[in-house]
Amino acid sequence: MNDLTHVNRQGRARMVDVSAKDATLRRARAAGKVLMAPSTLELVRTGGTKKGDVLAVAQVAGIQAAKHCWELVPMCHQVALTGVDISFSLEEDGVAVEVVCTCRGETGVEMEALCAASVAGLTIYDMCKAHQRDMVIADVRLLEKDGGKSGHFVREDGR
Repeated sequence: MNDLTHVNRQGRARMVDVSAKDATLRRARAAGKVLMAPSTLELVRTGGTKKGDVLAVAQVAGIQAAKHCWELVPMCHQVALTGVDISFSLEEDGVAVEVVCTCRGETGVEMEALCAASVAGLTIYDMCKAHQRDMVIADVRLLEKDGGKSGHFVREDGR
């Protein structure tokens, strides 16, 4: 009837059945950024926020988000993640976040990686909001995914 995979013949939402798919190694890489003032960035760098180590808390929050993505995004499958790695880069205009998620399964881990990048960014915002309220969580995006029938995807602009 249509090309949307999450819509049934009646036009209603459904969770796609992946039981006939082969379990393969799946990997996804996502990123985002929290834009902030230099003074806020300096607090992150030096551990000077009132709430503690911003990046340590954001690291754990991002991992938790990847593990619980299926509970937050209605049509996501529960995925048995085999790895979640989050890295941060302190840049001139803020904190860049990059996430890599892996699993061996019937469906990909793009949503888990995107969820982790988003929640890590939200956590950085939460940890720094007493100092700056106008931070911006920006550019959450899929950078790369591999595995499964659709193969390897790399974002064209590489960023």
